Amino acid sequence: MDLMFPKKPYRTHGGAHVPHHKNTAQMESAVMPCPSQVILPMQQHVGAPCKPLVAKGDTVLVGQKIADSQAYVSAPIHASVSGTVSAITQVMLPGGQFVEAIVIDSDGQMTVSPDVKPPVVETAEDLIQAVRESGLVGLGGAGFPAHVKLNVPEGKTLDTLIVNVAECEPYITADNREALENSWAVLSGVYTLRDLLHLKRVIIAVEDNKPDVIEALRKIADNPKMDPEDTVRVLPLKSQYPQGAEKVLVQACTNRVIPLGKLPADVGCLVMNVTSVAFLANYLKTGMPLVSKRVTIDGSAVEYPKNVIVPIGTKISEVISFCGGYKKPPRKILMGGPMMGIALTTDELPILKQNNGILAFAEEEAGLPEPTECIRCGRCVSGCPMHLVPTLLEKYTEQKDTEQLQKLGILCCMECGTCVFNCPAGRPLVQAIRLGKALIRKAGTK
Repeated sequence: MDLMFPKKPYRTHGGAHVPHHKNTAQMESAVMPCPSQVILPMQQHVGAPCKPLVAKGDTVLVGQKIADSQAYVSAPIHASVSGTVSAITQVMLPGGQFVEAIVIDSDGQMTVSPDVKPPVVETAEDLIQAVRESGLVGLGGAGFPAHVKLNVPEGKTLDTLIVNVAECEPYITADNREALENSWAVLSGVYTLRDLLHLKRVIIAVEDNKPDVIEALRKIADNPKMDPEDTVRVLPLKSQYPQGAEKVLVQACTNRVIPLGKLPADVGCLVMNVTSVAFLANYLKTGMPLVSKRVTIDGSAVEYPKNVIVPIGTKISEVISFCGGYKKPPRKILMGGPMMGIALTTDELPILKQNNGILAFAEEEAGLPEPTECIRCGRCVSGCPMHLVPTLLEKYTEQKDTEQLQKLGILCCMECGTCVFNCPAGRPLVQAIRLGKALIRKAGTK
């Protein structure tokens, strides 16, 4: 495969020019004080849920492992505050499923567990084990256990690391602040991954609407003392949604197309979110597992939008209060961005590992247009990065024709929302596609 560094990004299909609304991009992150209580669901990752390792009444310390699973695709969970386990209960996640959760009443001390020690990492196997113990999952929103991604299947070879700093969702600026505030950690993590996984090149992909991030990372990446063989470079991307989606990003950076049903590893690439890379560097230095998260708090209903570093498990309502509370009644609260985020029924849910933003909108911004008949304009088709025909997927979902849905590739849809954004008729295409996928899953279990 060609391992030249591209001078400019390769062309990709579809997308949309969404408004950025990066209101908090120039605001330094604020650290939230220790909350009075945290709620830690056992499912904060793709894969098998964890089982509690503690019981009601136990004393726990920051960084202590309190839940784990024997399953390969899973990631342990650690206490984000010190205090006492007050309950092991059931909570509902944003997607509607119920899972076990550990509730910890904080003692306000944030005492660190003696188990928190930097791991000894000398080989790729050491790295994979350390990453698993850290509890790291994809921090860009996907929540895929990082150790699984790093464990390359036999017969496959990686040659390229792509660091995802695109952050193409409107409003969200958590990764932007990570790159500016912890640029050393970003590059340290990059060099660790490059050397231990024997990667030949690293492309740090940043949308060109973040010139300060590009400059900050280039200062380090272009330093010959840090990178004498010039294997790490920053690639500015066009500011176009969904530039940060893995399949789109891989093609933009390498011109390699990930086949249907395959992963970046199948075309020699490893894609990692910038905050995940920075966390890895800090974990190897300190041994502190994933216990806190930077979250963008924004939207027309929030008094003082900002990026906040919070203990995982903190209630959303407490984080909003830290940002001055609501200046208007919130009509819609989203976990994530406006394109792919999930609407919440309450702000009493906790911040999860994979959360990168909480957006609260007042009445005037939260309304949805009344859908009208499709006018056959084709904007949903031309905008789909996966070359799908959303109107047909909607049609066959209504007809419950799972055979046609599979033939049309509905399972390839990444639910980016580009079709809905481009649709002048306001058709609920993504909602229909989600229902279509559910029909296929239901048919497959019979």
